[in-house]
Amino acid sequence: MALLPSRPTDSFAGTPGGAAAGIHSIGIVGAGTMGAGIAQAAAQAGFTVRLYDVEDRFLDRGRNTIEDSLTRFVERGRLPAEARDAALGRLSFSTDLGLFRDCDLVVEAVPEQLDLKREIFSKVDAIVGPAAVLASNTSSLSVTDLAAGTGRPDRFVGLHFFNPPVLMKLVEVVRAETTSPETVALTQDLARRMGKVPVTCKDTPGFIVNRVARPFYLQGMQAFGEGLGSVDEVDAVARGLGFPMGPFQLMDLIGLDVNLSVTRSVWEQRFMEPRLRPHPVQEGLVRAGCFGRKSGTGFYSYGADPATPAVHRDPGAPRLSGPHFDWTRWHPHVGAPAHAQIAARLLSSLVNEAYFALGEGVASASDIDTGVKLGTNYPRGLVEWGDALGLDLVLETLDVLEAWYRDGRYAAAPLLRQQAS
Repeated sequence: MALLPSRPTDSFAGTPGGAAAGIHSIGIVGAGTMGAGIAQAAAQAGFTVRLYDVEDRFLDRGRNTIEDSLTRFVERGRLPAEARDAALGRLSFSTDLGLFRDCDLVVEAVPEQLDLKREIFSKVDAIVGPAAVLASNTSSLSVTDLAAGTGRPDRFVGLHFFNPPVLMKLVEVVRAETTSPETVALTQDLARRMGKVPVTCKDTPGFIVNRVARPFYLQGMQAFGEGLGSVDEVDAVARGLGFPMGPFQLMDLIGLDVNLSVTRSVWEQRFMEPRLRPHPVQEGLVRAGCFGRKSGTGFYSYGADPATPAVHRDPGAPRLSGPHFDWTRWHPHVGAPAHAQIAARLLSSLVNEAYFALGEGVASASDIDTGVKLGTNYPRGLVEWGDALGLDLVLETLDVLEAWYRDGRYAAAPLLRQQAS
């Protein structure tokens, strides 16, 4: 799931014969938005692609989605007509899982339901050849749990594409506890041959991007809830830091219900750590059916022109709360001290979460930074941002906030504390 729309790429990898070593044919389970997008990206890159769904109407919708997308690329001059026709010629569709019998790799892209995914992999595992690799596009479930239900846990991996898969460059390659190094290398190469940028991480809640991005939303809501700024003021501070969208704009775009579901999943799987706790403001809006743009109202209200939303929720005039601290050291040009405190909370918490992930061996610093720049369109990587700000300032800010709240919400990552000293 993408958190921000990516800038469209200028060209597409895609010449026949561009298959990764050992992988020539790819099966996709699920012809929805993600499945169709992955299928299109693979077909453009020269792979033979077989797309499965349970009913012909879903396959027809997926086929139409792919055809329309490719035609738009041709009309915009981004893809030759013959390349579109060649990509379509590499695609086949069926409601029979038997079409995967000769596939080298099968990717599952169905709804985030553990039992459903396990059932699919059990069936596919019995059909494909012994050397075939199975992959899940899950964004929140344990890849290790899914791998354990197959007879090839060493050849099982997470391949988390971001939406829309045709445009988004990032792919998270997720190692289950049992995934072999050969499988990781094979799928990394596959992603590159598809014109993507792979980042590799171990199987942990939220993987890289959905994990380290949580504070962007949570701290935005925390600042709003405490009266440091209104919805649009918090968003304006975030944009002033270089983020393309503020946290409330982004939650409305993603869907408050979808965003909350990911937050809950990460929080629960992380044994309810305070810094990842869902916020009551978002919980209340979701219960009220306010999901953002798709429902017409969320943190903002959307009329006939969603590009110019009106503020939906506003706590009133901002007030400076929290500990006394020189917040302007974080954002000297932002104006109101409360707004500088918003900037400090956002950035210090994001850097802190990156260091939690880094210290736990989730991924390398390079992959964490690449993940947030490509997966969420952040202006800087979070480890890079920490270096630019100075880890001593980040740590001092977290310690001041934690001493004020005393609830673990701003507890500093051990590695951050070690590196700062």
